[in-house]
Amino acid sequence: MNDQIQPPSPAATVRVFIALAPPDEAKEELARELRPAYRAYPGMRWNRIEDWHITLAFLGELPVSAVPLLQPPLAALAAAHRPLELALRGSGHFDQRVLWSGIDGEIDGLHLLTSQVRTVVRECGIPFEERPLRPHLTLARARRGDPSSTSEVAAALAGFTGRTWPAERLHLVGSNIGRGPGPIHYRDIRSWQFTGSH
Repeated sequence: MNDQIQPPSPAATVRVFIALAPPDEAKEELARELRPAYRAYPGMRWNRIEDWHITLAFLGELPVSAVPLLQPPLAALAAAHRPLELALRGSGHFDQRVLWSGIDGEIDGLHLLTSQVRTVVRECGIPFEERPLRPHLTLARARRGDPSSTSEVAAALAGFTGRTWPAERLHLVGSNIGRGPGPIHYRDIRSWQFTGSH
């Protein structure tokens, strides 16, 4: 998620969220565990591992002109915050359609960071839906008519425990959802390193 997104014309909108991302080694560790499922369930819509992320605040479609408002306060927040120690653990599904990997580690710190991120968004005057944080990585979506695949893969991954890793950057991400056919791709608008001590 390190590619920079180029801002469209001033009248355009971009779908935006704020997230953390596991490092490559942690993603590759889970991807190795998923290889049998990739082979067994090719009909599932698997997310690209480079797009795996932990959403802290989903802002939806924003005018491109609103995006720069977020950048200075998010940069300040990251500068004041230390990295969180997290890990990927277990699996589950939402409504038998969405397969996810769970998050372990400094969960209280993750909830606090999420609250701080959402306060920044509100203080920028940007309305968004306040969904409860359910820390996870979305791995895949089942195609209609085949809901059992998610529960089967989740059961196979239930005992997975990945390495612990530091979440070192805060990502402001744009997506191309609604921009035409094809898979969803995400690109960093900006990201900031956590450099604080608390």
